[in-house]
Amino acid sequence: MTNFKTSNQSLTTYDVQELNQSIGLLLSRGFAPKFILKATVSKSQRKKGHLWLTLTDGKASIDGVAWSSTIKSLKFLPKQDDGVIIIGKLNFWESQARVSVQVFDIRASISTVLKKFEIVKSKLFKEGFIDDSLRRKLPKYPHSIGILTSVPSSALADMLRAAKERWPLTKLQIIPIPVQGNHENELKSILRNLKMNKLELNAIIIARGGGSREDLMLFDSEIIAKEIATFPIPVITGIGHEDDLTVADLVSDHRSATPTAAIVDLLPSREIEKNNCLQNKKILKDFFKLFFQNKKNFLTTNKSLFHSHSPLLLLKNKRIKIKYMYELLNALSPQKWLKRGFALITDEKGNSIYSVNSFKKKDKFLVQFADGKITAEVDKINYDKV
Repeated sequence: MTNFKTSNQSLTTYDVQELNQSIGLLLSRGFAPKFILKATVSKSQRKKGHLWLTLTDGKASIDGVAWSSTIKSLKFLPKQDDGVIIIGKLNFWESQARVSVQVFDIRASISTVLKKFEIVKSKLFKEGFIDDSLRRKLPKYPHSIGILTSVPSSALADMLRAAKERWPLTKLQIIPIPVQGNHENELKSILRNLKMNKLELNAIIIARGGGSREDLMLFDSEIIAKEIATFPIPVITGIGHEDDLTVADLVSDHRSATPTAAIVDLLPSREIEKNNCLQNKKILKDFFKLFFQNKKNFLTTNKSLFHSHSPLLLLKNKRIKIKYMYELLNALSPQKWLKRGFALITDEKGNSIYSVNSFKKKDKFLVQFADGKITAEVDKINYDKV
């Protein structure tokens, strides 16, 4: 390094390496060790396991790199034209005096998330996967359900607590799944294996606790959405917060606001069912009380009816009637009248004669008295004047 003066000003002389070292020293001393960068990816490519990016805001650009060791922990790998938010630091290569951003973490910007959501939503709608008429009813009393979520997690703990309080009779099958990041293929494989339903599930819940909308991008995947849409049993989603809407929610059979709400929506309430049982018990008790009272009244009425139509009673009544008729006939019998002084007049053949018009002179007739008969002959006929 040589110092010399020109135009009364002292200047410092560098060689290239020294200049680059000084620049690197200035950057390391004067620039934040880590920072957040908002940008759009204008170019993205993988080389030798590393991810090389060109980042721009439309006015300027800078290179970026995510080393292979970092890529393993990244939850989002951007593509061209994706908006991103990067946590990184400046890297300065002294040999080339080249500056780039070393990426520690990278996430999709909200604009990228919403763009992907709209693209996938539009495509699935055209293909008929998003259709309210395809939504199936949830089972009323599921005996076994699958809970697909991160294990362990606060969302799972809340769901298990709610399930125990609400309906402990249902068997819960916990199936760990990734809930964010580039894990489409892993989640797809889990869903495909569950489609065979070897666990004999009545429904499944796909759940993820709260987070930024960018963290929910996995559930905007077209691949995952189609697996959910073609699932053989009802699928309930409880992803993020109430205001969060993903493509998975659109193709599921039921969308719940939160993971806990998914449990509440799927499982019956034992308190409500207990009250329903008590109410039904009272209704049945009142019904059977009225039923048996009606039957008792019916039997009592029939008993009276049967008693009034009893064969013994009928025979008794018949006997009384016959006795009455006998007495009546006996009272009206000719023998009784004969004993009272009346007489019965018949011709010789025994035919009763009721009028003098039936006689002629010299006709013979019989007169029957109570104690015998006499034979008489008509001597004279006297007619009463009318």
